[in-house]
Amino acid sequence: MLMNDLQQALLSSGLIIRGGFHVTAEDDVPLNHGPVRTVVLVGNSGDAIWHAFSKSREYRAGASQSDPLDAWTMRILSAVADNLGVRVVFPFQGPPYHPFQQWAQRADTVFPSPIGPLLHPKFGLWHAYRGAILVAKRIELPRRETIISPCDTCADQPCLSTCPVSAFSAQGYDVPVCVSHLQTVTGETCVNLGCAARMACPIGTDYQYVPDQSTFHQTHFLHSIKEDNVLKYRD
Repeated sequence: MLMNDLQQALLSSGLIIRGGFHVTAEDDVPLNHGPVRTVVLVGNSGDAIWHAFSKSREYRAGASQSDPLDAWTMRILSAVADNLGVRVVFPFQGPPYHPFQQWAQRADTVFPSPIGPLLHPKFGLWHAYRGAILVAKRIELPRRETIISPCDTCADQPCLSTCPVSAFSAQGYDVPVCVSHLQTVTGETCVNLGCAARMACPIGTDYQYVPDQSTFHQTHFLHSIKEDNVLKYRD
């Protein structure tokens, strides 16, 4: 019943349920406000969230808020949680930050990609996790699909070779090189249309962000870097 109510409550926001898990001691779930037996992740895929968020008062406020998407997410999910009688935590709360990457791999069918973000077999790299619903009781959850990572059978791995400044490699992500490029005239394409390496992934192309959405995230990424807060970025 909770899952159905949650799904209905999220419809107008473009947010969706991203799986869940039953809590163990290794999950590092906050218990300081009471017991938690089930965690349900909420997030987004594609541009559905953009159509809701871009009409919000937080988006219109723009630069007057440090992160309008986080402010909008907190307002929407806090209201949903209050109405359902559950708690919610967010990936931007911290430090210390909650281990959303770990939780995502417990709850959802996602895999580490060669360029960092988690890859979903349907959404590709065009998705994110916005919050976690903490439920005091154990509830029934949908079965998590068991498959191998699409990256394991991707022979060409274009995500590693498409970046115009080779910021991605088998050794990792060269953040300074990427940021320097984004602040040049030639880097405007990556800012306005989205990360070239991310767009090169053949998985989830139907869920690619629309240009305005990509520009928002890339601009926020640069802002986060300037605030020395790159680890907070997760879109």
